[in-house]
Amino acid sequence: MQFKVVSITIFFSLFFLYSCNMETKNEEQNSLPSITKVKYGETKNNEIVYQYSLKNSNGMLISILNYGGIITSWTAKDRNNEFDDIVLGFDNFTAYENSNPYFGAIVGRYANRIEKGEFELNGKKYHLPINNDANHLHGGLKGFDKVIWEVKTLNNDSIAGLELSYLSRDGEEGYPGNLKVLVTYILNNDDELSVSYSATTDQPTIVNLSQHSYFNLSGDFNKEILDHEIVLNADSFLAVDASLIPTGEIVNVKGTPFDFTNPKKIGQEIDSDNLQLKYGLGYDHCWVINDQKTDEKFIASAYEPESGRKLEIYSTEPAVQFYTGNFLDGSLVSKKGGFYKYRTGFCLETQHYPNAPNEPTFPSTVLNPNEVYQSKTIYKLSLIN
Repeated sequence: MQFKVVSITIFFSLFFLYSCNMETKNEEQNSLPSITKVKYGETKNNEIVYQYSLKNSNGMLISILNYGGIITSWTAKDRNNEFDDIVLGFDNFTAYENSNPYFGAIVGRYANRIEKGEFELNGKKYHLPINNDANHLHGGLKGFDKVIWEVKTLNNDSIAGLELSYLSRDGEEGYPGNLKVLVTYILNNDDELSVSYSATTDQPTIVNLSQHSYFNLSGDFNKEILDHEIVLNADSFLAVDASLIPTGEIVNVKGTPFDFTNPKKIGQEIDSDNLQLKYGLGYDHCWVINDQKTDEKFIASAYEPESGRKLEIYSTEPAVQFYTGNFLDGSLVSKKGGFYKYRTGFCLETQHYPNAPNEPTFPSTVLNPNEVYQSKTIYKLSLIN
């Protein structure tokens, strides 16, 4: 009997060790970057919309649609190791199709505004749809934010990613040339999301692509973003007129509410008596990055003190549009319940200058045949305890 007891004890001990070992292996397997795909809805034209969820080894999860390349959610942990969604959006596709203010979308063929929807290229004048007061905004009535992209998944032990491709045909939204566009999202195990853009054309055209996520690093979408501390690597910004079209004047930020060269809360000077702030109902301006080289450099950061979350942005782009949700008016339903109110999200859109085709002194956004448009932006999340 003593032998049997010992044998049974050894058996259960070995079984316990085996089970623990298997659990460890399963945890290791589950911690590898992964991609899942689910049907998310259908467009009014009966096109199927899929949602792809990228997950890294730290548990960060970013969900993206093949419609508009839209980032629908982005979960990141806070200083208490609790995960929460940090980007505004909707919980159903119908809302994205009917009433989306570019939440999480790829915007193009030209991000930002073009005055009166007109530009001239090689002696020919082009007319684009007017969809923002008297101007053209973010590619028009059906920009890249409203089309179905072809998707290829990218996955290994260190990354989870998507390669999105789209052919914008000659004349689409008034733009010349057949433009082949490739956008790649890659999430790595350092909690970095890189967004790379490339494009080629068969005729001279203009291109300016960007990602339009609205962030609220608190994870509470009922909370204003005014306590976020912002840094912009820019000593100047582009002055605008009443319709938010750049005047051509590049203004030094020193001594103005537009100085974010050192950490400053969004709300500190946003309601100052300043004509530029009145035009934008707050910040909705393009800052000129100090380093105009085309390699990756620091663009901006945002820090939310309560959660400890910090977002850093690096890019090859020469400018960033800082927008503080001034046109959110409480009419859009939040995916967390309630409504998206005034200034409950902010955007940091890396890009070329607005209205550059009509401003000869601005960096060119012209793309010619046999050239390749290339751009890259990296979003890095971290914690400050």
